[in-house]
Amino acid sequence: MYSFKEDNINNFEHLKTGDRLLYVDGVTVSFDGFKALNSLSLIIKHQELRCIIGANGAGKSTMMDVITGKTKPDEGSVIFGQSLNLLEMDEPSIAQVGIGRKFQKPTVFEGHSIFENLELAMKSDKRFFKTLFAKMSKAKKKNIEQTMELIGLQDFYDKKAGILSHGQKQWLEIGMLLMQDPKLLLVDEPVAGMTPYEVEKTGQILTDIARTHSVVVVEHDMEFIRSIAKKVTVLHEGSVLAEGSMKSIQENEKVRKVYLGE
Repeated sequence: MYSFKEDNINNFEHLKTGDRLLYVDGVTVSFDGFKALNSLSLIIKHQELRCIIGANGAGKSTMMDVITGKTKPDEGSVIFGQSLNLLEMDEPSIAQVGIGRKFQKPTVFEGHSIFENLELAMKSDKRFFKTLFAKMSKAKKKNIEQTMELIGLQDFYDKKAGILSHGQKQWLEIGMLLMQDPKLLLVDEPVAGMTPYEVEKTGQILTDIARTHSVVVVEHDMEFIRSIAKKVTVLHEGSVLAEGSMKSIQENEKVRKVYLGE
């Protein structure tokens, strides 16, 4: 089993340990000789909105698979918080400690109301008798209502999720993820197939969430990235090619050569 070595942090000495929520160090993943990740290293801070971009095959999905426990790397370290080694944990355990992932295609309970979807997703004891006799506290009800406001669905309180547009279903799934009380949200291509209004609203939702959570957004829509980005990481051939503000990424010669052929 892989172990975390404190001296591996030397590349990130400028960042205090208490600021780090997720530390990926030297992670390599190979599939039949192809390196999907090649000594990938990055840090996500508390309450940070990070955008990850890169061409198809750059390693974005594999990176999220490693963080969430779906894929085990050949080598490297993935540390959550101060000392949790995610490589020693399975997918349910990783979700329990506070990492939530939203895939591109929304999955909601279309026959249930918006409120019920959020209630079902709430982090709680799911054992049969606990669920059967559970009564919703005022605090939990308030939490659900606040989440509905955050995702812009407060007017759909008792409406069935099946009537929602594609974009609204995306917002509902983001809300369902929030009900699990994650510290880190991994969001995969959230605005694919959305109307311009829905794209703008999604940017607002993710920006609001990042005030209290860390959010990693993987997206191909560069206009959307430009609208929300504080810090951007560019992946290329399984490694970090460049990292910084959107302006610095656009002016980066390595990025221009790889993506624009200049």
